[in-house]
Amino acid sequence: MKKAIIGRKVGMTQIFDEAGKVIPVSVVLAGPCTVIQKKTADKEGYEAIQVGFEDAREKLINKPLKGHFAKANIAPKKFLKEFRLEDGADYNVGDVIKADVFEVGEKVDVSGVSKGKGYQGTIKRWNTHRGPMSHGSKYHRASGSKGSADAARTFKNKKMPGRMGFENVTVQNLEIVRADAEKNIILIRGGIPGPKKGIVVIKNTVKAR
Repeated sequence: MKKAIIGRKVGMTQIFDEAGKVIPVSVVLAGPCTVIQKKTADKEGYEAIQVGFEDAREKLINKPLKGHFAKANIAPKKFLKEFRLEDGADYNVGDVIKADVFEVGEKVDVSGVSKGKGYQGTIKRWNTHRGPMSHGSKYHRASGSKGSADAARTFKNKKMPGRMGFENVTVQNLEIVRADAEKNIILIRGGIPGPKKGIVVIKNTVKAR
């Protein structure tokens, strides 16, 4: 991984390219992210940087984190993430990562927590078929057979009703359409995980070797 940044999903809109073609884009308020800690192979056993996103009120920060931020001489942050970057050794505590770390046309992977749908049945959760809707059917949106009666149990991985959504999801190979460091905005072609105002992590796509 060469590049990464934390952002907050704003929503979706559309823009027009030079040919007048409509491009659906997701708007992300990306950065600025401040390097809070630099981890080295000698001390921690691996190389990485810890970055913070969005200022937090000091009264909401516990004492251990207050000391952590005070050591770096940086204002408290709401969200902390650790990135193992190839050029992580080039970063120092206090450095700022902005939206222009990505270039137009670059491929990225976006990770976030998907929208929570609550407790759902098998039709919505797993796209199973429903029964006949005519009068007298008595089988409309039920989950159907649970398995063999001889086994006297439900087998593992049976698609059943349950909690849907609110999971870590990564959408790969999305394209950067625009990156504005002054406004801290990144436009990404297509949809990205999570609801509006949700926190996402944008990383460069690593090509398979």
